Amino acid sequence: MTRADLRVAKFHTPEIIVGSGALAEIPGAARGLGMNRLMIVSDRGIVATPWYPELAESLRAEGLGVSSFSGISPNPRAPEITAAFDHYESRRCDGIVALGGGSVIDAAKGVAILAANGGHILQYEGIDKAVMPLPPMVAAPTTAGSGSDVSQFCIVNDVDRMTKVTIIGRALVPDVAVIDPRTLRTLPAEVAAQSGMDAITHCIEAYASVAHSRLTDAAALSAIATAWRCIERFVDDPADPDAGTNMAYAALEAGMAFTNAILGATHAMSHPVGGMCDAPHGAINAVLLPHVIRFNAEADPTPYVRLADAVGIRAGGSPHAVAERFADDVARLAVSVGLPSTLRAHGVSAEHLAVLTDHAMVDACMTTNPRRPSRADVTRMYREAL
Repeated sequence: MTRADLRVAKFHTPEIIVGSGALAEIPGAARGLGMNRLMIVSDRGIVATPWYPELAESLRAEGLGVSSFSGISPNPRAPEITAAFDHYESRRCDGIVALGGGSVIDAAKGVAILAANGGHILQYEGIDKAVMPLPPMVAAPTTAGSGSDVSQFCIVNDVDRMTKVTIIGRALVPDVAVIDPRTLRTLPAEVAAQSGMDAITHCIEAYASVAHSRLTDAAALSAIATAWRCIERFVDDPADPDAGTNMAYAALEAGMAFTNAILGATHAMSHPVGGMCDAPHGAINAVLLPHVIRFNAEADPTPYVRLADAVGIRAGGSPHAVAERFADDVARLAVSVGLPSTLRAHGVSAEHLAVLTDHAMVDACMTTNPRRPSRADVTRMYREAL
């Protein structure tokens, strides 16, 4: 019996449609879910790509009523979700199609929560606070990293408290995820790097999580092997169809792993930084991840030895030495794809650490970290990452 056999586990995914040209499947999926008047949630960057008009035209050709909301920022803000919900209500929509990265898909989930449950999005912080069934939703990611298209997570920026809140619930998993690798061709290189390191972080935290299972382990190991091999080529040329397809699959598997195993201290610490500094989530993860690996490996390096093996890091020396090499190589990989190596580069200073620690300690992702950190531990990791 392995460490993954010691508990009852659930594994939840949406219906998944994947492959080049998969956007063409969205009208049929929307019809199948009972949509008649749907809202496309997107952002201004995606609206300017070929993918938005292709989707909108195919939906209208199917006879569906289509309205659009594109006022979503990176790190979606609570007021933006309120505005999107008002648009949804005023158009009497009955379903949502999210076309974009993790921020867009999270915002779409926020709209769905309000459509079914009312109130303000920030009141749903925590686990299973949205109790009424959500309207049907199709998610089509245009980045390779967030996993929001298959996850039960919705991350929202609380602009008043200057932190991100984590909303979790099985009802937040989209009904259908449509992964079309073509949409990655228009990604800016820096977004490709940020989203790719986000996917790698998902693999590592899901594999080390106390809530992991055989199914999440298999998905995490497969995804990290693929992403580790392909991310540099993908960042160098997001239009490379082979690298793009491989990264799309890696992000999908990583999302399947973390939505079922949950995450850990890297994400718990990253969310407050994103809320305070409005910095890219994947880039913050890339800074914090090596420090969290080292902290967790002090207690048990075993998960990181297996992850190191999956990406081809030689296992010579003690397990602790292998975990240390793995942490070093994670940091090197992030630098190699052009991401900053410090929190200071994202605007964090020593004066921020007390508030960041306060928020990180109560983030839901901390509950599944394999080693429970004290406040002093979290502050120390932040300080080391400066």
